[in-house]
Amino acid sequence: MNKIHRLSCVPNNYHWGKLGSESKVAQFMATDPSFKLDEKLSYAELWMGTHKSGMSVLNNDRNVSLAALISQNPTAYLGDKVAQKYNNDLPFLFKILSIKTALSIQAHPNKKLAEQLHAERPSVYKDPNHKPEMSIALTDFEALSGFRPLEEIAKFVGFFSPELSSLVGKDNANHLNTIATSGISSFSLDQQKQILKDSFSSLMKTDPETVASHIKLLLDKDVPQTSEFYSIWKLAHRLNTQYPDDIGVFCIFFLNIIHLSPGQAFFMGADEPHAYIYGDCVECMASSDNVVRAGLTPKYRDVDVLVDMLTYQYGPGSDKLTKEVQFISNGSPLTYSTLYNPPIEEFSVLKTDLPSSNLSENINLNGGPAIAIIVDGSGTISVTGSNDHIPASKGNVFFIPNNVQFSFTSSSSSNLLAYTAFCSI
Repeated sequence: MNKIHRLSCVPNNYHWGKLGSESKVAQFMATDPSFKLDEKLSYAELWMGTHKSGMSVLNNDRNVSLAALISQNPTAYLGDKVAQKYNNDLPFLFKILSIKTALSIQAHPNKKLAEQLHAERPSVYKDPNHKPEMSIALTDFEALSGFRPLEEIAKFVGFFSPELSSLVGKDNANHLNTIATSGISSFSLDQQKQILKDSFSSLMKTDPETVASHIKLLLDKDVPQTSEFYSIWKLAHRLNTQYPDDIGVFCIFFLNIIHLSPGQAFFMGADEPHAYIYGDCVECMASSDNVVRAGLTPKYRDVDVLVDMLTYQYGPGSDKLTKEVQFISNGSPLTYSTLYNPPIEEFSVLKTDLPSSNLSENINLNGGPAIAIIVDGSGTISVTGSNDHIPASKGNVFFIPNNVQFSFTSSSSSNLLAYTAFCSI
């Protein structure tokens, strides 16, 4: 089992993806001989893992899936603890996303709710697993994540009146006005959460005709460029061109807008609202495809489930960011690698950045399976101490079995940047 396997992975052509060679997904797929680029197609996602909706296969034998390889000896490929806890399967799904138009206003169910939804509607919720996830920007990246501080929401409801205020309900608007004028301490924490839940529920359950008329009011509002509300008003215009008269346009006044630079990351736990707006990212999640949607989508919307499942925790967008930390390998901090370590067991992600030519990083993940993708530059990957140096260039994906120590080396004329998802428990 002391061997690294190159994978061939599955792209998806969802409508919101970037077109043709503009997409990182298409750029990464270009190294696969079976891939034929179509500049008119959207390339939205690249899936890396064993999920049945996007199974990876061995690059040198496409009749063998990654799941089939692991099934030959799950304990050896995954490690005893991972194999036992996750039913002899890879516990995470690794993706590349290239986003041109916004993804849906959504949340992912916790484990208990996922099991319930799957049992009740298996055609919609296709597995019983939860789906906490983390995204790491590859380009400048925009997203919505978590509820804003209640004071910010109150300010927006006050300014965008009646366009927004009449959609949250009269009593809720009055409560939010009290928060804006007298401070949040006017209400207990439980009352604050209830006000937020009642306001958001009222908004999301508004009938389509009322939504359309209020979006027209919103877009026709005179907001000067010097106003603090101008940038978010312009975002509302932008989203409405993508999803005309959609209730999701109003969600920007409730959710934090996050702007990430390449290498910055944020984590989305279960039952937390979020949406991606634009950019390319690495995404890692528990191995599930369960999504509860409620806006900015042509897909099925489950509004009642979404508004009931949310935690209604609120706070600044900076609270959602996942900071890079040192990673200890063989007793010492790695020189060129840093760790994104979200508060879950299913996955962590290691970034290895060899900034110039002829550099190497020897990595011991301390057990567990891993999948690595080269996102920039070129070089090699090898089992540490081996003379078998496998060429590794932009877009190449590799499966690294349990307890296999490995090395990245940049080429004589290039840098190398890789992201490695792994589970070590």
